[in-house]
Amino acid sequence: MKILITGASGMVGRNLVEHYFISTQNLLTPSSKELDLCNEYEVDKYIEMHRPDCIIHSAGRVGGIQANIENPYEFLHQNLKIGINIVNSAYKHNVKQMINLGSSCMYPSGFERPISESDMLTAPLETTNEGYALAKITVAKAVEYIAGTGSLYRYTTLIPCNLYGKYDSFDSSKSHLIPAIIVKISNAIKTGEPVIIWGDGSARREFMYVEDFADFVGYILQNDIITSVYLNVGLGYDYTIKEYYQAVAKVLNYKGEFQFDTSKPVGMKRKIVNIEQLNRTEWRAKYSLEDGIQKIVDYYINEEA
Repeated sequence: MKILITGASGMVGRNLVEHYFISTQNLLTPSSKELDLCNEYEVDKYIEMHRPDCIIHSAGRVGGIQANIENPYEFLHQNLKIGINIVNSAYKHNVKQMINLGSSCMYPSGFERPISESDMLTAPLETTNEGYALAKITVAKAVEYIAGTGSLYRYTTLIPCNLYGKYDSFDSSKSHLIPAIIVKISNAIKTGEPVIIWGDGSARREFMYVEDFADFVGYILQNDIITSVYLNVGLGYDYTIKEYYQAVAKVLNYKGEFQFDTSKPVGMKRKIVNIEQLNRTEWRAKYSLEDGIQKIVDYYINEEA
């Protein structure tokens, strides 16, 4: 199978490329220098020339809560442009299969129960990442419309819960929660200063180790699984922000103090996806929180060294 993976140099993309089944296929993994995904002409010519059997679209501009608050237009514009260019060209050149990677940020704010695929667009979005969410929703709707044209096009959007793991970003301007916690606690160990937690630590989040998500994508391809147009990929359970700090502290052997800054934004009080559809498959996630955090901490320490 000839598979085009966009964003192959990012966290998700690199884990996809290394997956035991996906790595055995004929992979197209252009870098940003080789293919500017924001350039409609370049994208169209690339797909026309290479004619992939399947596209896994994992490229995009990503960042943590602060980056999303400060740059909503950039997150909207770049992700919308990239996604629409890929989807439009795939449709134009009759690419038969597409796995578009969405985000649980696409769902409305205010839900404290597990969020189902049918909840999309039923209420206002979380304001702290609205630009990013609007772009991801628009691209996902384009995928849905093409899938609705008939069985010829097997297009789907996978909606993972929060992901973390090997090849994650530890840059403070881009990092998500768990790598940010690792950096903060590592710095606190060096300086002796307390660790500052945004909010009161009670907000709840669901985090999956990225190798598990890559394994599910590989499972779909290897077993020729036909999924619904939207499919949540998560764990079905979550932890508080404070518990994530405690889990990282345990691995790093941090004995210092935690302090809470309730003036800082924390986003939704709870965000967990409903995985009833996912559970109808035979696939299950393998990594516990403890195992996943140990692996990402080991990766971070090796990268620092």
